[in-house]
Amino acid sequence: MTPETFFEGQELAWQLFDEIWRAITAIGDAQVHVTKSQIAFRRQKAFAWVWMPGRYLRGDVAPLVLTIGLCRRDASPRWKEIVEPVPGRYTHHLELTTIAEIDHEVRSWLHEAWEFAG
Repeated sequence: MTPETFFEGQELAWQLFDEIWRAITAIGDAQVHVTKSQIAFRRQKAFAWVWMPGRYLRGDVAPLVLTIGLCRRDASPRWKEIVEPVPGRYTHHLELTTIAEIDHEVRSWLHEAWEFAG
């Protein structure tokens, strides 16, 4: 599966993904791994994922969720949820509804995660 087929019929989610991908490639090299449920961005390990909650949840949901793996719990109120699946690795979930939300703060989190995954 390709990113294009993953987002087929979901124009806003595709545009959000494209902006995230551009932000990541501006940082450095990363691989994209597409599965049926999500797209992962990887270096030596995965550091960010995108998925469409509308595939799993009913009601008014964001077109795309960006999940970022950091080595610390970030205190921003923007996060929908933060979990620590393993000690020292925090998974932060951010709902995205507009391209403008992929701002300097999000890009800095992506950069931090990219470095952590190296």
